[in-house]
Amino acid sequence: MTSPPPPPGRQDNRDAVLLLRLAGPLQSWGSRSVSNRRETSPEPTKSGVIGLLAAAAGLTREDSLEELLPLRLGVRVDQPGSLLRDYHTVSDYRGRPLPQAGVNAKGIQRPTSPAKQTHVTTRYYLQDAVFLAAVAGPRPLLAALDHVVRAPAFPLALGRRSCPPTQPVTHGLRDGTLDEVLREEPWQASRRAREQYAAERGRERNLGRPLYPARIDRAVTIEDPNGDDVLHDVPVSFHPHARSFTSRHVRHGWLSIPTGFPVTSDDADSGAHDDAGHDPFALLGW
Repeated sequence: MTSPPPPPGRQDNRDAVLLLRLAGPLQSWGSRSVSNRRETSPEPTKSGVIGLLAAAAGLTREDSLEELLPLRLGVRVDQPGSLLRDYHTVSDYRGRPLPQAGVNAKGIQRPTSPAKQTHVTTRYYLQDAVFLAAVAGPRPLLAALDHVVRAPAFPLALGRRSCPPTQPVTHGLRDGTLDEVLREEPWQASRRAREQYAAERGRERNLGRPLYPARIDRAVTIEDPNGDDVLHDVPVSFHPHARSFTSRHVRHGWLSIPTGFPVTSDDADSGAHDDAGHDPFALLGW
């Protein structure tokens, strides 16, 4: 996976940030699965984002992820969505008893005893969520990833194959740090969510009309070697027989971001900007 070469005499090895808008009817970012229960994290995992980029680049599950693992990830929660519980029943279409979860010494699953014809599973999804993922790394690599995301080799998914993203996914490259880029990129929530927010702000202030503030506070998770939280979501390998993960340090906080609303003089007079720079975690040093 390589990007087009720069013009002769010009080498651009600066770091950059690739922005991905992760939105769709359903998302599911699995952090753990226990027996018949598959949960979702409240925001995209690094394994999920790396998996999406690897699929776009045409990497198979057996291929090395060495080139993608050093990339740093930041995630902004523009629209948290809501949790959906999906009830499943599983059976063998041939009418055979379901196999046991474990295998024998030869690696073969034996039928359940007593025979079990139906298995119940519970799966969780995020519905109507919107995230802005920022991936930081060498500009040539990110330029190549930006290209392949626009024309992916394999279908893209938001955590699971059954969760396709809305388009466009990539918002291109930006200069700056993860914090700077996530702070300045406009709010990516759906139009309906944005209008609902403006209407609620207007009701809170008894204005009788929507209030369109210039900025809004959104939660972020930034990959940081000095971060005080640890997430076990870095994929070492997606190989079906040797899946493995390791950990990374992150920090959580809030950023005041532009809403993209056309702010009028009435909004300014109503105090729409009063909390534009408010950071609820400032006293904690975040």
